[in-house]
Amino acid sequence: MKLHELSPAAGSTTVGKRKGRGIGTGNGKTAGRGHKGQWARSGGGVRPGFEGGQMPLTRRLPKRGFHNVFAKHYCEVSLSDLDKAFEEGAEVTMQALIEKRLATKKMDGYRVLGGGEISKKLTVKANGFTASAKEKIEAAGGRAEVI
Repeated sequence: MKLHELSPAAGSTTVGKRKGRGIGTGNGKTAGRGHKGQWARSGGGVRPGFEGGQMPLTRRLPKRGFHNVFAKHYCEVSLSDLDKAFEEGAEVTMQALIEKRLATKKMDGYRVLGGGEISKKLTVKANGFTASAKEKIEAAGGRAEVI
């Protein structure tokens, strides 16, 4: 096969419409825009969501809820994840979790949840622990430090 023998698959390419090239084309004279009016003009039309002066749908619908801009968003990590990712005696910090891809930088910190079991002695520094997580870490001989 040579470069000049290559061609696209049948039906994958179509020739663009040539607007304003005579009445025989079906797209001559007004080029499919009709006669005069807002939509016939260059740059004409209305912004997205405009309903001709009628109250737009986005303003007709009721607004619900509350968004707290001061809320802290914590990444949640289970004990079973820590057990798999870290070796015996390791120190678990936010930076270490990001390197192991268990947490993301966008979060305000992380909390350790008590899901699963932990068999290794780890020093875990987190923003929060569930009671069961703290219990299991200390039972395995590790330390749970709140930062």
